[in-house]
Amino acid sequence: MVISRGSRQRVTMRPIPRTSQCFLRRRWSRRRVPAPAGLVNLPVRRRLFVGREDALGWLDSVARDPGVVVVQAVHGLGGIGKSTLVAQWAATHRDDYRPIWWITADSPAALDAGLVALTVALRPGLGAVLPSSALQEWAVRWLGCHDGWLLILDNVTDPGHITDLLARLPHGRILVTSRRATGWPDIVTPLRLDVLEPQQAVDLLTGIVSRADAVIDPADAAGVCAELGYLPLAVEQAGAYLAETGVTAGDYLRLLAQHPADMYRDGGEGRASERTVARVWQVTLDALADDPLPGRLLRALAWYAPEVIPRSLWQHTGDGHEEPAVVRAIGRLAAYNMLTVDPTSRAVTVHRLVQAVARTPDPDDAHRQPDDITTARTTATTALITALPDDWRDPGTWPAWRALIPHIDTLASHTRAPTTDSDRVALAHLLNPAGMFLRDQGNLPQAIAYLKQALTDFWRVLGNDHPATLTSVNNLASAYESAGNLRQAIPLYEQTLTDRRRVLGNNHPDTLASMNNLAGAYESAGNLRQAIPLYEQTLTDRRRVLGNNHPATLTSVNNLASAYESAGNLRQAIPLYEQTLTDRRRVLGNNHPATFTSVNNLASAYQSAGNLRQAIPLYEQTLTDRRRVLGNNHPATFTSVNNLASAYQSAGNLRQAIPLFEQALTGCRRVLGDEHPQTRFVYANLRAAMEDSSSE
Repeated sequence: MVISRGSRQRVTMRPIPRTSQCFLRRRWSRRRVPAPAGLVNLPVRRRLFVGREDALGWLDSVARDPGVVVVQAVHGLGGIGKSTLVAQWAATHRDDYRPIWWITADSPAALDAGLVALTVALRPGLGAVLPSSALQEWAVRWLGCHDGWLLILDNVTDPGHITDLLARLPHGRILVTSRRATGWPDIVTPLRLDVLEPQQAVDLLTGIVSRADAVIDPADAAGVCAELGYLPLAVEQAGAYLAETGVTAGDYLRLLAQHPADMYRDGGEGRASERTVARVWQVTLDALADDPLPGRLLRALAWYAPEVIPRSLWQHTGDGHEEPAVVRAIGRLAAYNMLTVDPTSRAVTVHRLVQAVARTPDPDDAHRQPDDITTARTTATTALITALPDDWRDPGTWPAWRALIPHIDTLASHTRAPTTDSDRVALAHLLNPAGMFLRDQGNLPQAIAYLKQALTDFWRVLGNDHPATLTSVNNLASAYESAGNLRQAIPLYEQTLTDRRRVLGNNHPDTLASMNNLAGAYESAGNLRQAIPLYEQTLTDRRRVLGNNHPATLTSVNNLASAYESAGNLRQAIPLYEQTLTDRRRVLGNNHPATFTSVNNLASAYQSAGNLRQAIPLYEQTLTDRRRVLGNNHPATFTSVNNLASAYQSAGNLRQAIPLFEQALTGCRRVLGDEHPQTRFVYANLRAAMEDSSSE
């Protein structure tokens, strides 16, 4: 896939005054967005819940002071039942809070994804138009403006991950579950949750078995629970196995005894639960050995994030099996509590302890052979690549991208040292488009990290001259340019152009794209002496190779006009802009984003020529069209708001200009962040307008 720099869009820029400050006023419209009645996303409530009276009483006895956020953390061993306890308590208090929102918060990415989901639940229409960072911020601000809600942050791995969130919420109630016993801020009241009492564990096990119309002797049940360490997750899994297979408790204990307890000697915190779950996992997979597909699926799903795995992803992990077989295998795993399936969305959640075991090779375990684990990682990577949307620039694909990014993050973190060249190339093919999506969403640090890793792997496996490597160099350069780092971007663009000319030839479309991109970087650096001849050459070559009406050719006409305008040569710039607009309307249509760019750029040229009577109507038209087609929160829409404000300012109409600058700045900060170059441009323009206003 060739990533070419698109049409350059004119952003009107004013000099930054050296001594001026302004304070922006923000309107908190989120107060007018109430939580819908019954907005609860608790996990499926277990029909069997035993014991925990003291812990439930502790949750009930919290003091309620108006205007103070109440934060309680339930911590303890993995699999101890922290999540079950909190879900049980919340379900019995669902009428006391509005909304009740559950977030799997085992990483910053997962916490962000949960806040994004809350925004979409409160305002469904925002999901298709806002990037992830803006949706996350919207949720935090909504919580900060409302009371009466209950937020559950499940499986927090580091108290520092939620410290900033807690500091921004002045009221409401938050319940946290975590394995961590220490490091909590003073605002958090902790409770350590221990294993079940022996009789409670027996009651849980016998209750699960009896639901399947089976019977287990209490003494045998006590032996099983003792072997499992009274850990609720292990007891539940054992009960599911006994109920489904019909084996006796003695046979179950004998099967467990066949697996050595090597891990018990380590004694590290959190390892006991993993050891127990590992043994139950192995026994359960033995019962499914008549079909190898469930085991393959579980090993593949283990490489993803523990939060919801969408059907669009897990259905591709069947390694060539037809969809009915994959669905049946998922159902069998769910029957043994190895995973859960949301009955509505069919999204899958795998417990993180099960995942940790399933990712760990064990030559003594038939279900975790080293080669099988490697195959599972490859399958997980391929499935993610298959599930990726086609075009990260299309706002319609953003919800799908947001659902997949946490799983890409997790897979990448677990694949820091791929063992084979094919694994490295596959991961690079995944990280490259993900990096470009993150770049366009304004998440430049993560985008650059992804693109650097992809380039490293392409270089190592495919060599410097492979087309995928050359595209990867180009993409990393584009991310550096987006971040305003032209010192790193330009040498990479120059390297790519040299290599593409040598490998692909002067007339290859990728070579022409590199010429265009390098010229754009030169223009961004103010080096018009190099930019203009390169743009002119690119336009000539694209007309000869691609034809006059090719979209890339029209992009070259637009970009050359932009360079002429930057050089103050409006006599050449304006006719080219007018030609590009006419051609784009004919070739792409009136509603294509590139056509909007041409209208915007022509308006910019008219403004530069002092022709505000023609510039302002074009800016107004562009803003109207972009709001209609791209939405109010698209970065290009913010550009139109900024440029229209600049034209009003040039006309001496500061009463209309300043509110538009403020609107554009608020949007850029929300969507792109304070450090994004576009945000800084708009801020500079607002400062200049405020300076003009104060001098009147």
